[in-house]
Amino acid sequence: MTLTSAAPSSAPRILVVRNDKLGDFMLAWPALACLKAARPAPHVSVLVPAYTAPMARLCPWIDEVVLDPGDGAGRDAQRDLLARLKVGRFDALLTLFSTPRIGWLCWRAGIPLRLAPATKWAQVFYNRRVTQRRSRSEKPEYRYNLELAEALLNALDITLPPRPVPPYWPLPAVTRERERQRLGEALALEGACPWVFLHAGSGGSAVNLSTDQYATLARRIDARLGGAGKARPAWLLTAGPGEESAADALHARLVEAGLEAHRPPPSPGLDAFAMSLSAADLFIAGSTGPLHIAGCLNVVTAGFYPARRSATPLRWQTCNAEERRLAFCPPAGAGERDMTSIDLEAAAGQIAARLTPLTTRETTP
Repeated sequence: MTLTSAAPSSAPRILVVRNDKLGDFMLAWPALACLKAARPAPHVSVLVPAYTAPMARLCPWIDEVVLDPGDGAGRDAQRDLLARLKVGRFDALLTLFSTPRIGWLCWRAGIPLRLAPATKWAQVFYNRRVTQRRSRSEKPEYRYNLELAEALLNALDITLPPRPVPPYWPLPAVTRERERQRLGEALALEGACPWVFLHAGSGGSAVNLSTDQYATLARRIDARLGGAGKARPAWLLTAGPGEESAADALHARLVEAGLEAHRPPPSPGLDAFAMSLSAADLFIAGSTGPLHIAGCLNVVTAGFYPARRSATPLRWQTCNAEERRLAFCPPAGAGERDMTSIDLEAAAGQIAARLTPLTTRETTP
């Protein structure tokens, strides 16, 4: 839930900007947790688009959500945003994704300390800059964000707190139990078998496996568990807006192959969909927003990534615990978009091994 308690008068007011895609925003949660762990705890506001605002309102490290109308909004909307930023009386700005419009508005708003990565010409609007070279993909995105948060605390002369650890979206156990009960009743699911959520959509932002590949992967995982006398998993096939037909097609393929596959009921919003992922025993997807929601929940994840340097498994690593994530990508020498070269048999073996301890119901010979 969103924190609502007022910050003490000595605590700084910080505005954090991450106003692009869902996955990028979820990878900002470790940085937000770092800021909120400082003492005195700052008042943390975020500037986000309407699309990710429901997730921002669920984030326990955020006190206030400010909506960004976007680059395409008219002059009046930009003027209203500027007025809102001035009213916020922010002591510091942390821009995790810098654009000229945001830099200019925050400079105009008179925010005295403005920190951002030293990239693009928009950096001229910032008086503190950190060189990171993110395009080299030398570390995970969420760690780049953490380093920026720590740089801001240093600039504010605040002692750095210990780095936060997963889960970055901590939910009470009763929430997971409630979601499992809700889905179990809606889909007549067996609670003793592993629940594997598979999100085949890409949101248009990431190269992903094809429907055929996901069907093959699911069949091989299912066969490995069934062949070992373990409980075969229940497959829950999720989809975002505009991805329903692909999920329906995959569902038909899996049912035809004899797998226990289900399409969860539509969620009333992104926040409800995100909460439902807490019911998963394992989440499979490409490098998309839902994968990173699952990572923040510390759900076991299996992500499929392209070979492109700027989109490597290291750069876009989920932020769950190391032992709770798997990542797969094309081998060295493959084309950066050649997802067909991923060894699905090896991937199925690793995923099945993660599921084996969860197969509490054994089949009888």
